Amino acid sequence: MSKLDDRALEYVAKYFKALAEPMRLKVLNALQDGEKNVSQLTEISGGTQANVSKHLSMLAQHGLVKRESRGTNVYYSIADQSVYELCDLVCGQIGNRMSLEADIKKMFTV
Repeated sequence: MSKLDDRALEYVAKYFKALAEPMRLKVLNALQDGEKNVSQLTEISGGTQANVSKHLSMLAQHGLVKRESRGTNVYYSIADQSVYELCDLVCGQIGNRMSLEADIKKMFTV
């Protein structure tokens, strides 16, 4: 990242911002096993149709999902599979940190 200029760093920050919302992560997780329409994603995520649509729009804007119209339905799928590698890396790091914190807490528990 040291060679990135301010404009590039802003773009990177916006990409991470697109991932910094639990509902968007739920949507990405739901799409991991294949394309779905808004109704399916609404049911899986527990959100409202308007809310899920809003999040899908942001994910599409950042190139994370793609949309395909078929008749009266729009289907969404993952545009960039590497997002799952990034999420796995972050989840692993968080898991390691939580495990370490639990170990430290045990040392002080009587």
